[in-house]
Amino acid sequence: MKKILLSFVITLVTFATASAQKPSPNLLSPTNHALVLIDHEGQMAFATHSIPMSELRDNVAIVAGASKIFKVPTVVTTVAEKSFSGPVFPEILEVYPQETSGYIDRTTMNTWEDANAHKAITGKGKKKIVFAGLWTSVCIVGPVLSAISEGYDVYVITDASGDVSKEAHDQAVTRMVQAGAKPMTSIQYLLELQRDWARQGTYKEVTDLVKKHGGSYGIGIQYSHDMLKH
Repeated sequence: MKKILLSFVITLVTFATASAQKPSPNLLSPTNHALVLIDHEGQMAFATHSIPMSELRDNVAIVAGASKIFKVPTVVTTVAEKSFSGPVFPEILEVYPQETSGYIDRTTMNTWEDANAHKAITGKGKKKIVFAGLWTSVCIVGPVLSAISEGYDVYVITDASGDVSKEAHDQAVTRMVQAGAKPMTSIQYLLELQRDWARQGTYKEVTDLVKKHGGSYGIGIQYSHDMLKH
């Protein structure tokens, strides 16, 4: 009887340990999603007032940098780049040079309605799609609601997106969340991909990215890296 009880306890502990180690399928990983960066361009940025432009640029840099570090399938799309909206942020250009990344330029406000963009995004073969861009209430709401209606699991990086006012941004986020989109932040996106500081293959790149664009968090990492040597 004692042997049976002991065996049961061991099995239960083993099962509990195994279960604890299995992450939620709702979490993002480097291989289970595609990233779509929409219209982070000068003309769109000029009227963005829901977030300070310096913060937005740093957040976009973190998102683009994270996707590059973890080799996330990424689509960069612009709207009327040459005739109206201008080039994408330098933070995106640095990570995804236009000449090698093949940005998709559109006339449609809803990226999902552009045949080339739709093909590029859905062609990544991922059921999870992460969106960020300008403006939240137009260029993000459109493809987010459209992707959800086609059965995709959709995430929105809210602090790498912006709008003409805080209310416009907030109401757009509310509308998307009510439809089933999952909101997150740029640092959350980065750390969700890293997930474990023992992953040395990406540790340095991740901490270097945060030190450069992560504000107080980045300064904290710089401080600890230097002071813990003593």
